[in-house]
Amino acid sequence: MKISVIGAGHVGLVTGVCFAEKGHEILCVDHDTEKLARLRKGDAPFYEPGMPELLQRHQASKRLQFSGRTEDAVDFGQAIFICVGTPSTERGKADMTYVEKVAQTIAENLREYRLVIEKSTVPIKTGERIRRTISRYVRGDVQFDVASNPEFLREGSAIEDTLKPDRVVVGVDSAKAESLLREIYGGFNCPFVVTSVGSAELIKHASNSFLALKITYANWLSRLCETSGADVDEVVNGMGLDHRIGSHFLRAGIGYGGSCFPKDVDALAHISEELNVPAPMIRLISDTNKDQLQRFYERIEHELWVLQDKTIAIWGLAFKPNTDDLREAPALRLIEKLKAAGAKLRVHDPVAMANTRKRYPDLYYAKDPIDAAAGADALAVCTEWPAYREADLAKVKASLRVPLVFDGRNCLDRKRAQELGLTLFGIGKAPIKPR
Repeated sequence: MKISVIGAGHVGLVTGVCFAEKGHEILCVDHDTEKLARLRKGDAPFYEPGMPELLQRHQASKRLQFSGRTEDAVDFGQAIFICVGTPSTERGKADMTYVEKVAQTIAENLREYRLVIEKSTVPIKTGERIRRTISRYVRGDVQFDVASNPEFLREGSAIEDTLKPDRVVVGVDSAKAESLLREIYGGFNCPFVVTSVGSAELIKHASNSFLALKITYANWLSRLCETSGADVDEVVNGMGLDHRIGSHFLRAGIGYGGSCFPKDVDALAHISEELNVPAPMIRLISDTNKDQLQRFYERIEHELWVLQDKTIAIWGLAFKPNTDDLREAPALRLIEKLKAAGAKLRVHDPVAMANTRKRYPDLYYAKDPIDAAAGADALAVCTEWPAYREADLAKVKASLRVPLVFDGRNCLDRKRAQELGLTLFGIGKAPIKPR
């Protein structure tokens, strides 16, 4: 099938290359001319494992094309996926400017039936608004359908998540829309869940908020563990073996980040409150997450006493491994706090340093993790990259000016740290100090 994808960000580009991999003909549209130039050269504008190979393969196969005009998308695809940004405004309200503009442009260029599918994470009732907008601006009596098909991809494993999903959720209100979506996903081996448009819209927010709740619960437990002498990993491992609970996302750390959880949690709270349903638990998820990073910073401040002119190494800048995404990254919030306190920072990340340098050109960007630790008064681990898990802690200790480590992801070898005489503070664990 010919499919148009409007928006070549993380969701749109992944959707496009994965549909091409399944044999569809794809036109991806984006108005960022610099991004388009890179894409046409087969150069992915963000880091995602597997993306360069698929991008180059399907440009060569002619299944994947790019355009800077939304009008081309309307002409090309029988199905049009809307994958533009919906950034958060005050108290979590989603900015729907881009979605509304796309809907209006689709309407003004609609000449024959099209299925318009919202793929971006949007508030409930967005489908109704898209339908209303198209109906207002369409020229003539042209039929169309609006559907919802939320994405559940995880940055760092987005290709795998899209090609081998747990489920495909589609919200439709016509048999024709359902039939076309079944055709699009005919090559996918997973449950195909058909709902109303409103239910599909809410499933995405509800799923991400629940996963964020699991992370937040583990973080709250970590505080209880620190004050009671328990070990958070032992506690959550014991919990996770209960199949009703499960171990996924039940890990303590310095908080979640990225483009989905922070935005979706706040958006769900806003949607709920807009419908006069109080959402104190959802608001608490966001507040607790922010407080987790603050507690980490305060532990560093307490141990170093005075941060002015202290040198601190930071391992990990992206909000999670296998991505260069800095959106809502805890490491960046920590950098802001440490810079404001007068600390000098030496930072490292396997793929996110180029993006970070655009924001903070004055930091020292290390060539490797050991270089970052050289001469530092402390080391803070903010992202659990494999390179840090596997780091030679003997070399780390030899490089540090003071053998003091704050492991914000509980990813370092605690037994080895103790053997070497490192002082190590984890999350929800008793600190390791030299004997």
